Amino acid sequence: MSKVFQFKEFSVAQDHCAMKIGTDGVLLGAWVSLQHEFSVLDIGTGTGILSLMMAQRSNAELIDAIEIDGPAFEQAVQNFENSPWGDRLFCYHASLQEFADEIDDSYELIISNPPFYTDQHPSENNERTTARFEDAMPFEHLTDAAAKLLAPNGKFAVIIPYKEKESFVALALKNKLHLNRACSVKGNENSPVKRSLLEFSFSEKTLQEEHLTIEIERHVYTEAYQNLVKDFYLKM
Repeated sequence: MSKVFQFKEFSVAQDHCAMKIGTDGVLLGAWVSLQHEFSVLDIGTGTGILSLMMAQRSNAELIDAIEIDGPAFEQAVQNFENSPWGDRLFCYHASLQEFADEIDDSYELIISNPPFYTDQHPSENNERTTARFEDAMPFEHLTDAAAKLLAPNGKFAVIIPYKEKESFVALALKNKLHLNRACSVKGNENSPVKRSLLEFSFSEKTLQEEHLTIEIERHVYTEAYQNLVKDFYLKM
């Protein structure tokens, strides 16, 4: 795999990140609804992909990212500096709890592709374990922090395993975060739903439910998926 992933408007070095560029992050970055957000927070940024996508898609003047892993933090900073939007992007080397305790600001959009491998044994690669395992950022911590850091009219968006959807929605509701929009994602027409894209706010609204299938067959993508990611992937 190339150590640099080239998108249409930016590139992402990923050789120092345990978790490489994957479909999940790109899906979330392309799917989340944007209006006129001034401030964005990317929790657990990894390579910085979500922050970079938000910079491309929006005019947000402040895009902050948090990353606990040292090498990943340094790589995200490098990717931000090498992008066309370096003056709008900033990365903090901190845990979510540290950041939430120290920051008084609120954000109009909070976005996260959190680690969620809750039912597998830790690998021997500690960095990859930290990146992949929910223990590194329990969903309860994520929903608590999002509620604390979210502006009153803001949105909070995540991508998680479909099987975790109900429990995550319940945790969010404990923090007065209501599910406004959801998209069920599956690989192809015959495969089970694997991922849930979820968007929350403090306002209770009529739920918008969507469905997305990625492939018709191997490496043949559906029109809906192509339309969603065409502004990012070179080959779309």
